[in-house]
Amino acid sequence: MKVILLADVRALGKKGEIKDVADGYGRNFLIGKKLALEATPQNLKHLEAEQRKQAARAAAELAEARELAAKMNDLIVEVYEKAGEGGKLFGAVTNKEVAEALSARLGVTIDKRKVEMKEQIKTLGVAEVSVRLHPEVHQKFRVSVKEKQ
Repeated sequence: MKVILLADVRALGKKGEIKDVADGYGRNFLIGKKLALEATPQNLKHLEAEQRKQAARAAAELAEARELAAKMNDLIVEVYEKAGEGGKLFGAVTNKEVAEALSARLGVTIDKRKVEMKEQIKTLGVAEVSVRLHPEVHQKFRVSVKEKQ
């Protein structure tokens, strides 16, 4: 019996795959627990349409990420922190602060977990930071840390 998996099934396959399984396993377990559908021509057409929609959505997300990366090419984001003598900060600039400043500057929500700093920023000045906009798109930009008055 051929089935279309509706969810990931351990030791069998991932969602959307078509697998050949024993009749009892397919009817009683997979279809009974709503983990799979029988691979009828109608269900196969539905699967193809769903895969096309998903591919189009993924392409749109990638294009949007590349467009945002192009906007960030020569971007300098300003962050204001309290500093002591010699330009040393009280603490450090965090991913959250950089993400908030970047979001405010671009008008797009950026998750703090996507901001990647090689090392913490602990002094006034300019530092280079990277942001992961999409699994295939990483963009570097500069953060200018200035003293809060």
